[in-house]
Amino acid sequence: MSTNPGKGRDRARAPRTDRPRAGARDKAPSSNAPRTNAPPRVPEGTGFTARPNPARIAAYFGLAVLGALVALAGTLIQAAWFPGGLIIALAGSAGLFYGGRILTGTQIGALAPAVGWFITVFLLLSGRPEGDYVFGDELGLVLFMLGGTAVAVMCATTSKVPQSATRNGRSGI
Repeated sequence: MSTNPGKGRDRARAPRTDRPRAGARDKAPSSNAPRTNAPPRVPEGTGFTARPNPARIAAYFGLAVLGALVALAGTLIQAAWFPGGLIIALAGSAGLFYGGRILTGTQIGALAPAVGWFITVFLLLSGRPEGDYVFGDELGLVLFMLGGTAVAVMCATTSKVPQSATRNGRSGI
């Protein structure tokens, strides 16, 4: 082993000195203290005070359109095959709401398709002047409206989106 404190394993055991090395004399001393001459920075806003992101706005609009399409398909399916169609329609709505939440990582990601879904269901519920409307029976109507609303609220109010273990560098075990 070498007795020179600057080489090999003995470097970790050598006493530390605050003297600058030979080549570093002309450089400014480094310290961990914050810079005092830096201009103050204004922190960026979060939530509604953050700058709008055009990609996220487009995603919300696309999710609202998908919500309208899922509502239209759900009203037709639940009216055609009552018990099974209602379950399929609610499962499709739940998948869209939760998928929007996971895709965007925000609660608005679940609310955007829910708004499109609710507006479409409300418009289909209003009917025509002759008295016809899309829903087949009153029980299916009530269960579809309440079930879809409950699923939207559950997806929008989940406390936190689950994170992948590999994304954080953990093995997941």
